[in-house]
Amino acid sequence: MKSVVKTAKTIDDAVKEALLELGADRDDVFIKILEEPSKGFLGLIGGKDAKVEVTVVNDPVEIAGNFLKMLFNKMKIKASTSIRRDGKSLFINIEDISDRDMGILIGKRGKTLDSVQYLVSLIVNKERENYIRVFLDINNYRKKREETLIRLAEKMAFKVKRLRRDIKLEPMNPNERRIIHSTLQNNPYVETFSEGEEPFRRVVISYKKETSKTQY
Repeated sequence: MKSVVKTAKTIDDAVKEALLELGADRDDVFIKILEEPSKGFLGLIGGKDAKVEVTVVNDPVEIAGNFLKMLFNKMKIKASTSIRRDGKSLFINIEDISDRDMGILIGKRGKTLDSVQYLVSLIVNKERENYIRVFLDINNYRKKREETLIRLAEKMAFKVKRLRRDIKLEPMNPNERRIIHSTLQNNPYVETFSEGEEPFRRVVISYKKETSKTQY
């Protein structure tokens, strides 16, 4: 476990310096007060700074890594993980994995990957006050999927413009629908809206009319 000792005028300032050096939140650490601050005689002579020892006991990076390692063992999947924390976000990329195992982890249209991301988020944020958002990817699948959806949106928009009739896309999750809406939001010839209930909610690309419908 990582631990640092810091001194400052107040306990709060010492803790803040320790958290900054550790790159951690208060939810992640155990704080031990080694010395209380004192002002000294007449507030001028013999004053002492506060001294604290701050130890990381709840590291989101370690928790996520251990959970995924356990999950991979259960699924008999060989893979490694690259995990980076940036403030309130945790970025995880699954690497060194075979095409077969990658297909299993991604699932149909990324549904399994989304489920694993949700599980990691639950584990990481258990009993935390400050929520950490988890982003899980595998060999940049999400970026490639986004590029595929952008191309699909542009292709279908051109088709709608040519045929002047609505085209309904396959059911997508909220994030993928958002990519379609965002890609076409400034297209002068078409408008988009979503219809149906989860998990079968889908985007409809329509030849632009005067009225618009609610997105998402």
